[in-house]
Amino acid sequence: MKTIIEPFRIKSVEPIFVTTPEERRTILEQAFYNPFLVNAEHVLIDLLTDSGTSAMSSHQWAGIMQGDESYAGSSSFFHFETVVNSITSMPFIIPTHQGRASEKILFSILGGKGKFFVSNTLFDTTRANIEFSGATGVDLLCEEGKHPAIPAPFKGNLDTVALEQFITEKGAENIPAVILTITNNSGAGSR
Repeated sequence: MKTIIEPFRIKSVEPIFVTTPEERRTILEQAFYNPFLVNAEHVLIDLLTDSGTSAMSSHQWAGIMQGDESYAGSSSFFHFETVVNSITSMPFIIPTHQGRASEKILFSILGGKGKFFVSNTLFDTTRANIEFSGATGVDLLCEEGKHPAIPAPFKGNLDTVALEQFITEKGAENIPAVILTITNNSGAGSR
């Protein structure tokens, strides 16, 4: 059966402003083609972030109302910890509000001067957190990924030959992590 509507009701709506193609060209020119300089009010669909931009379900709203916000010993935390542990088998769970906050914690522990984090292509906030620690972010994107105008089946691979050479050159002990970014809008200017 084909449906003509989404199989849910939206609980919260917010009006959005739609710009014309001419207005978008002007906005981009005024922002020097840098999506970070475009005001959010001029963005209809934001592909720059994956930080949650859609309406919440009735279950999510109910969860907020029923959540235990105690500073310590919260039943909400213990429920969260149990679920995440059942999925990951990780013994220690540290909740953070966003991925960049998690990266700040991670790279402040693993990073530092003389350390290298290698990736297919680091996301900009990931690179910033790495460099803030004193470490260096290194992109070793496959050759196909370096040519945006040439079609290829998949352009997100890590150049494993370059990785092996880099490990030999810098020493495995100086590379705390190799990061493979699966869904990445770095450098795409996709906003």
